[in-house]
Amino acid sequence: MGSVLVPGTALVEVVLRAADEVGCDLLEELTLAAPLVLPASGAGVQVQVWVGEPDDSGRRSVALHGREGEELWTLHASGAVTTGAEPPAFDTSVWPPAGAEPVDVADCYERFAESGLAYGPAFQGLRAAWQDGENIYAEVRLPEGTDGTAYGLHPALFDAALHASMAVGENTEGTVPFSWSGVSLHASGASQVRVRIRHADGGASIAITDPAGAPVASVDSLVVRPVSADQLRTGGRDSLFTLDWVPVPLTEERVALGTDADGEPFRTYADVDSSAEAEIPGAVLVAWAAEPADVVESVHAATAWALGLVQSWLADGRFADARLVFVTRGAVSGDDLAGAAVWGRC
Repeated sequence: MGSVLVPGTALVEVVLRAADEVGCDLLEELTLAAPLVLPASGAGVQVQVWVGEPDDSGRRSVALHGREGEELWTLHASGAVTTGAEPPAFDTSVWPPAGAEPVDVADCYERFAESGLAYGPAFQGLRAAWQDGENIYAEVRLPEGTDGTAYGLHPALFDAALHASMAVGENTEGTVPFSWSGVSLHASGASQVRVRIRHADGGASIAITDPAGAPVASVDSLVVRPVSADQLRTGGRDSLFTLDWVPVPLTEERVALGTDADGEPFRTYADVDSSAEAEIPGAVLVAWAAEPADVVESVHAATAWALGLVQSWLADGRFADARLVFVTRGAVSGDDLAGAAVWGRC
C-alpha cells in the first residue's frame, strides 16, 4: 500500500534475541500495537527493546519501541518472555504428507501485490504448498545470496513461511500479524525450511523444520488483523501516546488543594503525621518550590530529592492506597528547569 513495513517476524526475531540474553527461550506473547514503517528517506528508524525483571515464575515483560530521528518513542509491540520452549510435533519423514493436495503458488506474489502487499525479492521465498483440510504445508527458502546465518531465523524466511496461508486464500486482503503466542526458536541459521500451518479457534499454529525434519521454530498461535493505508502512513502515531491538558472546573472547595475522587480533601505531605495512627488521605500533595541556585546543581538536587521521596513513599505500607502528587510551577513551560526534572521523573 505504498509504505515500507518492517515485518512482524523481524520484531519477533529481535525480541527472541533479547530474551536469549537473559536466559529466556520462549516468547510467551507479543502483541503489535502499531506498525513499524520505514521512512521514505532519512536515517532510518531507531529501535529499542526493553526486558523487565523476572517475576516469581521467571516471566519477564518485554516492550519494543521505535522512533525516527529525535521524535518521541512509539510503542510497537509488547508482551512477555519466559522459559520452557518445546519442539513441535511435526513429522516430515513423508513429504509432502500423504493426502495433501498441491496448491499452485506460481503467481502468488503477483496476486499479493495486486491486493496491496508487494514483497521484495528477499521475501519471495514460498516455493511449494499443499493443503489437507485445516493443515497447510509449504517449502520455503531464501533466495540465492541471502545469508540466513546472521539471524536466529531470518525474518524474510520466517515471513515467507506465512505466505502459504495467503496463497490458499485463508487470509483476507491486507492483513498482517497482530498477536503471537508461544513462539520458540529451536535452531538458528536456516536457509530452507518445511512448514505446517494449522488453523483453529481464530488463529494459526505453525511448525517449522529443516529439510531433514529437525525442529527450527514453532508458534502456538498467530492472529492476524487487517491494516489500512492510513494506519501505515501515520504509523499509528497520530491518535496515540500524546500529552493533553484537560481543564478541571474548580469549586470553592477545590481552589486550595482540591479533593480526591471520593470528595475527601487533599492533604500536603507536611499534614500527614508520621505516627502509625495518622489517617492517610486519598491523595497527598508535595509542593516543589524553586530556589535560586546553579542550574545544574539544582536539577541534580531536585531529581535526587524526588527519587528519595518516591522510594520512601513506596517503602511505607501506610501509603499503599494513597496517591502521591507533586505540584510544580513553571516546570512545564521551562521557566523552572529543576521543577521540570521533578515533573519529568514523576
